[in-house]
Amino acid sequence: MAQQKRLFLLDAYALIFRGYYALIKNPRINSKGQDTSAIMGFVNSLFDVIKREKPDHLAVCFDKGGSKARTEMFGEYKANRDETPDVIRQSIPIIQDILKALHIPVIELEGLEADDIIGTLAKQAEKKDYQVFMVTPDKDFGQLVSENIFMYRPARMGNAIEIWGIEEVKKRFGVEKPEQVIDYLGMMGDASDNIPGLPGVGDKTAKKFIKQFGSMEGLYENIDQLKGKMKEKVQANEELGKLSKKLATIFTDCDVEFDEQDFELSPPDTEKLMALFQELEFRRLSEQFLKMYNEQSNNNGGLTTPEANKTSQEKPTAGSGQFSLFGNAVNQEDLDTSDFTGYRNLENTAHYYQLIETGKPLELFIKQMLKQPAVCFDTETTSLNTFEAELVGIAFSWNKNKGYYLPFPEDRQEANALLDQLEVFFTHESIIKVGQNLKYDIKVLAQYGMELKGPIFDTMLAHYVINPDMRHNMDVLAETYLNYSPQPIEELIGKGRKKISMREVPLEQQKEYAAEDADITFQLKEYFGQELEATQTKKLYEEIELPLVKVLARMELEGIRVNQDFLEQLSQALEKDILALEKTIYQEAGESFNIGSPKQLGEILFGKLKLVEKPKKTKTGQYSTAEDVLSYLASEHQIIADVLAWRGLMKLKSTYVDALPQQIQEKTGRIHTEYMQTVAATGRLSSNNPNLQNIPIRTERGREVRKAFIPRDENHVLVAADYSQIELRIIAALSQEDTMIEAFKNGEDIHASTAAKVFDVPLADVTREQRSNAKTVNFGIIYGVSAFGLSNQTDMSRSEAGDLIKTYYKTYPKLRDYIDKQIEFARENGYVETVLGRRRYLKDINAKNNVVRSAAERNAVNAPIQGSAADIIKVAMINIQNQLEAKNLKSKMLLQVHDELIFDVPKSELKELKQMVQYEMENAFKLSVPLDVEVGVGNNWLEAH
Repeated sequence: MAQQKRLFLLDAYALIFRGYYALIKNPRINSKGQDTSAIMGFVNSLFDVIKREKPDHLAVCFDKGGSKARTEMFGEYKANRDETPDVIRQSIPIIQDILKALHIPVIELEGLEADDIIGTLAKQAEKKDYQVFMVTPDKDFGQLVSENIFMYRPARMGNAIEIWGIEEVKKRFGVEKPEQVIDYLGMMGDASDNIPGLPGVGDKTAKKFIKQFGSMEGLYENIDQLKGKMKEKVQANEELGKLSKKLATIFTDCDVEFDEQDFELSPPDTEKLMALFQELEFRRLSEQFLKMYNEQSNNNGGLTTPEANKTSQEKPTAGSGQFSLFGNAVNQEDLDTSDFTGYRNLENTAHYYQLIETGKPLELFIKQMLKQPAVCFDTETTSLNTFEAELVGIAFSWNKNKGYYLPFPEDRQEANALLDQLEVFFTHESIIKVGQNLKYDIKVLAQYGMELKGPIFDTMLAHYVINPDMRHNMDVLAETYLNYSPQPIEELIGKGRKKISMREVPLEQQKEYAAEDADITFQLKEYFGQELEATQTKKLYEEIELPLVKVLARMELEGIRVNQDFLEQLSQALEKDILALEKTIYQEAGESFNIGSPKQLGEILFGKLKLVEKPKKTKTGQYSTAEDVLSYLASEHQIIADVLAWRGLMKLKSTYVDALPQQIQEKTGRIHTEYMQTVAATGRLSSNNPNLQNIPIRTERGREVRKAFIPRDENHVLVAADYSQIELRIIAALSQEDTMIEAFKNGEDIHASTAAKVFDVPLADVTREQRSNAKTVNFGIIYGVSAFGLSNQTDMSRSEAGDLIKTYYKTYPKLRDYIDKQIEFARENGYVETVLGRRRYLKDINAKNNVVRSAAERNAVNAPIQGSAADIIKVAMINIQNQLEAKNLKSKMLLQVHDELIFDVPKSELKELKQMVQYEMENAFKLSVPLDVEVGVGNNWLEAH
């Protein structure tokens, strides 16, 4: 018996929106500044279906111009929807070009929604004995499900793919048959489509009515069985209910036709698709496509390179095993990609990489290297942990497609002797040392007693300054700017349990891999040197980011001492606090349950205790217990406040108190956080392994964690120097708001001063609550706080918060003008700048979608403020380190946490160090407002702060 053929129909817009919003917090931006999130999200979904299901037939259905019939029925249909984000509108033609290159039909009809096209095609294909899968996250399609028509809900957020047949639809909607989903939707309405439904009828009531009466019509035939207000509401809205059912009905009789031949998957136009992917800078998707297209063929990787095609000229025939993922026999003519070269790589690019032997060859090599103005070097090691890493080799390059590799012996003494010969290069005062993420190499060399001196050029940092929103790893940079795909490290050392050390890799492979890295990095340096000039970011790069590399390397190598005994005691104290809170929560709930389980917690808070009339639910139908949901309710319900406190203590214990001792380096007995310079687009540093910038300081227990950080010994103390309200000082200076500037110049408490003005009371009469509210507004203004947001953060009502914000802007009119001018500048130029010229590009500043545009407008205001604060503390760190070295002080700069610097200081240097640090921080940059630094001293970080 022949196997039933399968047709997959994709709901384009649903998948595109889903892909776009899945990446909204971390959008995919290419080197041209183009947001490719929507395209990438959709293509990922498409490829996932093709790889996983290997369908016979497939088509993609698009909306075009909205539903004319439904809008005629009800003018308000979908009227509440935000305008489609510009990114998505711009992505649609590109997605359709990709589908055309894949030879996948694009189905759209003016005045019809994709739902109706899919409904019509599904019913036609079913009659031709096809199994049909409607690929969409939209639950409304449940009404079309039958024995041969299924909903195929793509995987998301860690949830597996769901295929809904008749039983799944019955269970999900509480219906006897899928067609009743229309009645369900008609009764309860649909906010996203602006289908009104019956007033007062929600999920539970709709299911109850369907169980009792079978349909909307059945409900009205038996209206007498209803009572009270419900009866009144339902009776008064019969016309609305029946209209809602019509609006929710997916049409199955549209003017489209299922063409078996046209919908059959066929080999794509590879050259055209690869050109599109290269333009979009879709490296991984290119690889994924080429791999999956050839997965089941024996043609020696036919698509990958022209050379591979030459080895396999025979045309495959059915039964030969050479079948594409599309299920058709692969025709060599379809596979021939001799016109498509793809990325250059080690195999298809002429290069000269040489092994350097010790003795005379090494001496000649060094002599030649010392003649160069700039040399790229790259260390190969046994570990990414610089305290455990052993040198396996160092690669060098100073010409395109040329590189050299010097292997290092395992014996430490011999390795040091070899490195000593290279000292003349590493300490040369004029040769530019080039690298990708040089901080790592500096730290590795330091383990061998070698200090890197002279000028440096870091390609990763250069790209971060040029294009902060893109990724900056070497593979991405090489493929984007050089059209070159470097050899992945996994090809040499593997991954997972079978992973080996670089030292175990054959020498010839080591040489090719390492020299390629040095060669490519040198080529990137040449390219980015010009780009820094073009983007006017050279000064920022050379005067701030590059000098900071060596400063951060020193700090990371130094590390900080931690009191393990104190952490052990704190862990035990937290355990008691957690158990006490659990007992209280169980009493409030009336039973024991797993507080850490969102499902069980939701059932208790909203199912059993019914703390909220209409609780928010997740997409899976569970009650939402997300942080923002619970925080909003915490002031009204003690059990919720206790649950949030419990979560805070659990996180504190697991993330810091119990984890910090595990992160002490055996070699040094200290914790060594790593500072990432290329993560935050604002310019702020981020801390990793462990993240010391996220230690909670608003709770007593959180603050206690800082007590664990201590000086190196009893002859030292910790010094903490903290910028006071630097962001407010920057906004006062940038906006030239006279009243604020005057308050800072007079050394007034800015929050009390603001409170006195907005509440119109004498400074001496400002209450604690007024000051607190003024403080919330002061900081909230930077982030575009709304009346709703302000009322959530204070005890004020929304109208009181709104009045306060209006009064605030009347009090500080220049601040309002500054905000407007910043947004206007961003609209005209596409970016905003910090006081030191760091740019933040805002691609959505002119978006028509209000949500997307508002986020860009907030960034237009806060990026220059946050970024300027970040730049200023970086300048201070560079100047302080220079002073520490010039004065030959033994004090060490250990940590940077937001606006604070921590130092380990011999008691004998305390006075000098405090004065120097305060001066350098307060004079790092001259604003029209004085910078103020508070310096504290203590036997632990908390005490010093």
